[in-house]
Amino acid sequence: MNEGKPAQGPASPFGDAGGGYEPDRSAAARSDAASSEGDFELRRPEDVAEGTVSTAPASAEESGSVPAAGVASDAPPAAEKPLHDPDPYSTPPYGEPGPWAPAPPVQHPAATPANGTGIPAATPANGTGIPAPAPQHGMPTPTPVAPVPGAPPPTHGTDPSGPAPTAAPPGTPTPAHTPPTPDTPPSTNPWHRYDPWAAAAARPGAAPTPAPLQQTGAAVLTQEQRHRRGMKVLLVGMVLVALVSGGVGGAVGAYLERNGGVGEVELPQAGKEPAGRAVDSVAGIAARALPSVVTLHVSGADAGGTGTGFVLDDRGHILTNNHVVEPAGDDGEITVTFHSGDTAKAEVVGRDGGYDLAVVRVRGVSGLEPLPLGNSDNVQVGDPVVAIGAPFDLAGTVTSGIISAKERPITAGGESGDGSDVSYVDALQTDAPINPGNSGGPLLDAQARVIGINSAIRSADSGSDLDGGQAGSIGLGFAIPVNQGKRVAEELISTGKATHPVIGVTLDMNYTGDGARVGTKGNDGGPPVTRNGPGDKAGIEAGDVITEVDGQRIHSGEELIVKTRAHRPGDRLKLTVVRDGKERTISLVLGSSDGD
Repeated sequence: MNEGKPAQGPASPFGDAGGGYEPDRSAAARSDAASSEGDFELRRPEDVAEGTVSTAPASAEESGSVPAAGVASDAPPAAEKPLHDPDPYSTPPYGEPGPWAPAPPVQHPAATPANGTGIPAATPANGTGIPAPAPQHGMPTPTPVAPVPGAPPPTHGTDPSGPAPTAAPPGTPTPAHTPPTPDTPPSTNPWHRYDPWAAAAARPGAAPTPAPLQQTGAAVLTQEQRHRRGMKVLLVGMVLVALVSGGVGGAVGAYLERNGGVGEVELPQAGKEPAGRAVDSVAGIAARALPSVVTLHVSGADAGGTGTGFVLDDRGHILTNNHVVEPAGDDGEITVTFHSGDTAKAEVVGRDGGYDLAVVRVRGVSGLEPLPLGNSDNVQVGDPVVAIGAPFDLAGTVTSGIISAKERPITAGGESGDGSDVSYVDALQTDAPINPGNSGGPLLDAQARVIGINSAIRSADSGSDLDGGQAGSIGLGFAIPVNQGKRVAEELISTGKATHPVIGVTLDMNYTGDGARVGTKGNDGGPPVTRNGPGDKAGIEAGDVITEVDGQRIHSGEELIVKTRAHRPGDRLKLTVVRDGKERTISLVLGSSDGD
């Protein structure tokens, strides 16, 4: 405790808010108090020069309190005796704030009602005002107002920052509510308008309570307001993106239109794939068969032509059509061109006009790959087929189709006029495109095996045509069954000639009725039925009409020849014969003939 600096006592209940002294007593009382051990009263501090500012009013009239009667206010002060030694650290409340100064009391800011009038701090139950906090250095000390005994606490609506209200004398009626002074400016201290611990009192006619405040002081948005704001932001963003995209697109489009692109044009393309294909595909069949297919160029004294053939064995035998090599005659020339491009001269081994088949041979050629032969009896209508040839001298042309029909009787040739060049074929019909130049080429099945030899086409303008005309394919192609071609080829290689199965009768080719009628005389003027021939032995007579062969109906003489040549010599046939309006069935064994 510093000497010369009196301590500040508690507030007087009789109007002294901060005097730090007791009311005047009698001289005897003061003398007794001064002489009591360790107990004395301090006088009111009067030294203003030492830095202590009195907070009590100058007179009793100003403070509103009346001193007790009989107490002299100008009595000499008693001798001051300290209760303990001076504090070297000037610890409060007797000295300056030191290192152990206690924290100031918590001050709750007054709440501000809706009308803006500050609410003073609450008054304790005993009616004693809360002492004002100690002033800070350099700040003026506010003058407290002592509460009047019996007076009600100040009402809400009084601004703490304004002038303190004057206590009313006892007995003076206090109004229930004191309206705020109109000319009192509101306090600028936010703590006088905001009370986080107390809500503003709701009163009739008061303005509605504002929305809760954020840290920035702005009102908190509701969920619907946030949703609307988000939608607005999204809409604005979409519009901006659309505008920017449109502008960029327009600029790029204008640039490309003026400059013709951004660089060299490179079109999309598939990458490289393996060259192999399925063995039963058209590509797979062609890959296996093409090395065995050849193109024949024939030249003779009076004519020439182009056709196709295929390798039969590794000795150089090649099978083709008779009408392909016929222009060469006895002194013509035949040149064979292989798939590799190599060429070789060929000679005729044998040929047969009735079957329209021929075999030629090349010599001095190695590495030949024979084409495997299938079985034409296993072919069914609808089976897929592939045709290979050189239509219009376009070597290695591959076409595909199906088997359209079986056992189709056709005749070809006949340009000589005597019928010696007419061929009778029980053919396989296909829709695979066959054109002039395909003659003699193979007709393959799905296993790349030969099932037929392409021989004739039906043209729209000239009927049947083997190869002489320039008519194109209309989807009607005909091939010799390989079973027949194999037998004929074997005979031609072995003997140079082919044998034909015969019945031993001469037919009337001018007959227009249904079936094949036996003529009345032979080609050489002899009898129409050969003596001791198959027909004679079976009982066939002149004028008989044959209507069926092995149960299949025939309608002309050409069909009877075709059905007969589809068999081998020595095969047995059953024939249905009509004589004098009566049918009879006969059986015979086919004979053999070296010529037509």
